[in-house]
Amino acid sequence: MATKIKAPNHLSKESKKLWADILTEYSIDDAAGLRLLRVALEAYDRAQAARAAIEKDGMMFKDRFGAPKPHPLLPIERDSRAAFLAGMKALNLDLEPLHDRPGRPSER
Repeated sequence: MATKIKAPNHLSKESKKLWADILTEYSIDDAAGLRLLRVALEAYDRAQAARAAIEKDGMMFKDRFGAPKPHPLLPIERDSRAAFLAGMKALNLDLEPLHDRPGRPSER
């Protein structure tokens, strides 16, 4: 790629590194591809923020009646992870297979 495209400022440090790594490895220079990457990384950041809050507060809490309730950020974490994976899939990056054939690797 001739010019380096800077990551959006609002992305986390980790997402900015992913942005740079992906653009270094793959030729994404069209507006649609960059938009997909930005949205996927925004979803990644949202999932990470939800995960951090859930780790801090716990996955369950007790409501005012003492009944256990799931953390309200659990669906946000789940949906944001799914959005990140869908965005990465939509980018259609040509990933190198781990093995040259299906199945377990042979013992040598």
